[in-house]
Amino acid sequence: MDFANILTTQQTITAAACIIVLLCLYLAKRLFLVRLRAQIHQQDSQVTHFYQVLALALNAPLNLIIFTILLWLSRYGFDITGVWAYPDSEIVADVIRALIIITFILFIERWVTYAIKVYAARSSLLTNTRSIASGAIRACLIGLAILLVLGSMGISVTPLIASLGITSLAVALALQPTLENFFSGVQILIDKPFRIGDFIELESGEQGFVDKIGWRSTWIKMLPNNIVIVPNGKVSQSKIINYYYPEKELSVPVEVSVHYRSDLEFVERVTLDVANQVLQEHEWGVETYEPFVLFHTFDNSSINFTVMLRTKEYFNRFFVKSMFIKKLHKRYNEEGIVIPFPITAINLQQEQEDTVVNTDRTN
Repeated sequence: MDFANILTTQQTITAAACIIVLLCLYLAKRLFLVRLRAQIHQQDSQVTHFYQVLALALNAPLNLIIFTILLWLSRYGFDITGVWAYPDSEIVADVIRALIIITFILFIERWVTYAIKVYAARSSLLTNTRSIASGAIRACLIGLAILLVLGSMGISVTPLIASLGITSLAVALALQPTLENFFSGVQILIDKPFRIGDFIELESGEQGFVDKIGWRSTWIKMLPNNIVIVPNGKVSQSKIINYYYPEKELSVPVEVSVHYRSDLEFVERVTLDVANQVLQEHEWGVETYEPFVLFHTFDNSSINFTVMLRTKEYFNRFFVKSMFIKKLHKRYNEEGIVIPFPITAINLQQEQEDTVVNTDRTN
């Protein structure tokens, strides 16, 4: 058979037709997605998010649809002797049904995953549950797709479903620590002791910004710019201080001491003047807050008191406190207010009398 005769065969015509259909479908897909993306810039924000999710979710399923249509069309051709030996028709039919099921499940999975991703920025619940929710939905859809594909091929899935009970028990026992961390993560998401972006401190001492709440662990970005990864089980059982709840603002106590001979009323006025100045000038100070002074201790060499400031965030308290200490030290020097050094006084007369008494008793 020469090349001219090959061009007149039914198989070659079918192959050419399939290639043309493939190109047309692929071009149509490209034009459809381009048109769909163009709609994103022409609608309001709510519709824009819908079209954005739809465009992202359709890309991979449309490729599978094109391949399925091509396979269905080519089912009736491709029988050139010695070149192609087309598979059994029933096998091809089973493959086509399986591809249709997989395409449908893939579209749902992509739709849900991209919807969570797009809408996460608008909802704190989605932001916190994004990782676990996407993984759980993907796992459920994969299991459903396997069962549907097996059922479409005539394979009974009833014994398989029945055996899942025993298998699930064995898996649960083998993966007990993993499942504990998983359900602890679900508990954290439901109870919401903290959210992604909150600054927290664990009972074990680790503190930082919550970066991610995953299947197995919670990622905390610490102040030195490193990540500590804590299993969800330990997080759920730990005492947690959330410095962003109920609000980000918090008080900053500063311990100060002055000499016993100081005029405490004057010290209080000067200290409050400096505190108000710092809160007004510093970018992280709360301007509307009224600082106050509490005298609380007659110490060995000083009278101690606490100055209460307020900062906009926990992380920035260091800068406000540093500025206050520098300005207060300078102002005390200008006003003649003494911050005493620690002093230990020894009563020599009493020491000598105690020595004489102890000597007489010995004799």
